[in-house]
Amino acid sequence: MQSQIKAPRGTNDVLGKDSYKWRYIERTGEQTAESFGFKEVRFPTFEDTELFDRGVGGTTDIVQKEMYTFTDKGGRSVTLRPEGTASVVRQTSEHGLFGGLLPIKAYYIIPCFRYEKPQAGRYREFHQFGVEMFGPRDPSADVEVIRLAADFLFNLGISSDLTINSIGCPECRRGFQKALRDYFESYKDKLCQTCLDRLERNPMRILDCKSPVCKEIAKSAPLITDYLCEECENHYIKVKAKLSAAGISYVEDPHIVRGLDYYTKTVFEFLEPDTGLALLAGGRYDLLVKEIDGKNDVPGLGFASGIERLISVCEKNGSDFGGGDPGVDIYLSNIGEEALEAAENLAERVREAGFSAQTDLMNRSLKAQMKYADKIGAKFSAVVGEEEVKNQRLTIKNMESGLSDEVSFSSVAEYLSRTLSELS
Repeated sequence: MQSQIKAPRGTNDVLGKDSYKWRYIERTGEQTAESFGFKEVRFPTFEDTELFDRGVGGTTDIVQKEMYTFTDKGGRSVTLRPEGTASVVRQTSEHGLFGGLLPIKAYYIIPCFRYEKPQAGRYREFHQFGVEMFGPRDPSADVEVIRLAADFLFNLGISSDLTINSIGCPECRRGFQKALRDYFESYKDKLCQTCLDRLERNPMRILDCKSPVCKEIAKSAPLITDYLCEECENHYIKVKAKLSAAGISYVEDPHIVRGLDYYTKTVFEFLEPDTGLALLAGGRYDLLVKEIDGKNDVPGLGFASGIERLISVCEKNGSDFGGGDPGVDIYLSNIGEEALEAAENLAERVREAGFSAQTDLMNRSLKAQMKYADKIGAKFSAVVGEEEVKNQRLTIKNMESGLSDEVSFSSVAEYLSRTLSELS
């Protein structure tokens, strides 16, 4: 007997009964982004490996340990995308958009792939809602992206705490990296192996370590805000002032560095208040476009949020995900072959009017059909039999209230439009 084939470790199936939750998160993201003038973009699931080596950063855990990289049949090294920003930069550059009308505002909903240790809420294939903006250097753009993020979470009914920091520019970080390296050198015997590896390559990554010991050591480490150059410091001051003017509350956290090398200046996270888990995170990356395409010196900024985590938080909060599973507007049961054909034709007329309808496809008894209608969450049901076909009239039952109305075949769609509007 063959063993059962199961989904790969670290992946997650979404069943039909749960897909409405995903649509709710995605639809909320789309509507929120579009209200700010962002347009959806789509791009390949895999890219040349060089894009992520150059864009995400060779010193990051993502590039060093977590990417799904393979050689294709043409001998090319390709990688399943571990995040979306680098691909949006590549796409925008390749199609010559950086030389056009600015700012460019893009959003996406994508699966990403990282070979991480599977755990609660963390998968090897996961999904992101993200936005990217290219062009503005002004702190007002930072605030707009943060406001979009805040509106998105608010529209989902999720409470969050905004934390911000500035990680400066390469000029700022030269002195900061040296100060960090000197500080952590005295704790080499206590750092985890991963952080020992980071010590020479990029000591800022140590500030992002989740090890309790390393986190405790990092609490007294030098702060990047003490090393900001005049331009970066002024930018940060203006971002904070504009957030306050916009009525957006925040907490400064000088230990936010983010896990990607491309960030500059503003970085931010929206945290779940009771757990401190990041719901959404992002920041500014003024040097990434030039790093990837080699010619356009265009600043950028954006954020991404994990859809799986958002669904988990919404479930914990008792969200109805925009009204719950929409179910079926009407289920048309039938008695006999002639009635089945009439029910199918009537269902199609109802669908053409914009409503959902189902009929029996399993040759069930009438009693079994009505049980099925209840199980699938049909809002209304009706029985189509010989008399109904003859008179071109049927009785429509409200499955929740039990009340019924007699309606002509030609008026079923009109009846649904009126009654469903009243129910909503």
